[in-house]
Amino acid sequence: MATEIFAVQAPVVPQTRGVPALLLKLRALIALAVVVAFFSVAAPNFLSASNFLIMFKHIAITAILAIGMTYVILTGGIDLSVGSIAGLGGMAAGALILNGVTLQPLGVVVYPGVPLVIAIVLLLGGFAGFLNGVLVARFRVAPFIATLGMLYVARGAALLLSDGATFPNLVGRTGLGNEGFPWLGSASVLGLPVTVLLLAALALLAGFVARDTPFGRWVYAVGGNERAALLSGVRVDRVKIAVYVISGVCAALVGMIVASELVAAHPASGETFELSAIAAVVLGGASLSGGRGSVGGALIGACVIGVLGDGLVMMGVSEFWQMVIKGLVIIAAVVLDQLQGRLTAAGRA
Repeated sequence: MATEIFAVQAPVVPQTRGVPALLLKLRALIALAVVVAFFSVAAPNFLSASNFLIMFKHIAITAILAIGMTYVILTGGIDLSVGSIAGLGGMAAGALILNGVTLQPLGVVVYPGVPLVIAIVLLLGGFAGFLNGVLVARFRVAPFIATLGMLYVARGAALLLSDGATFPNLVGRTGLGNEGFPWLGSASVLGLPVTVLLLAALALLAGFVARDTPFGRWVYAVGGNERAALLSGVRVDRVKIAVYVISGVCAALVGMIVASELVAAHPASGETFELSAIAAVVLGGASLSGGRGSVGGALIGACVIGVLGDGLVMMGVSEFWQMVIKGLVIIAAVVLDQLQGRLTAAGRA
């Protein structure tokens, strides 16, 4: 059985030919070149080093979410709960730093250090993803419905943690030994923001796992042909649960980064993050039906979303118009995915 499992390969996607197919394949790079060229002319100081550092920090948030979302979409699923899990992650970190953990039997309050806070929140995000995965893999709930339910559960839990209020001033206290939380979202190492370095490390790891490990091949195989993967010995249920756990952990990490950067946690934080993550993955060449896509493509897609948002802000475009434009980008990404799917189907014929 083990030999059969390790023999599973990612499905071979028929290569379409011609200029339209090439343009669709390179659509993320083309879109990135277009938005960078446009804002370089239209927005003063867009090409400045300081703006690029700020922009990369914003891109890192979408990109980390997109890494987790890539694995989910590769299996043919979708995760609508990442924004809410991010909000819950930030609020959980805020609650642990400001209120600690009350041990009722001992009548004491324990304030965990920042490393332990980060570990607890990541576990919380992973648990939320695990529940998503169990609903999808074991109870055969449609991913859209399962993660939509988790969207409300996580957002409601975030609101319950503070009765809807904000956790402010998350700097910790020296006497409690829980200082240092703002370092995650605000510090720099060798001139680069920690969040960007963290993204680089995660991207390298996620890309390696997707390309060069049995687990990566199983993910592609499940999304390409679930029945064939099952007959080949792949534990489809476990693979599906694992990808949602990865997505949940990435979302919780993003929630902490946002709370750390703002030095405050708000229960509404992370709203619509899921749309940006899905748009980045699809714009990067992934198929919503599964089996096609890459971490690298998702990162380029996240750059497009980030550059677009930053450029619109610099041009003074209102937030309402920004929502309209980003919505159009998402629609365009899905339409292009459908066109690429048709060309791929034509290539099989």
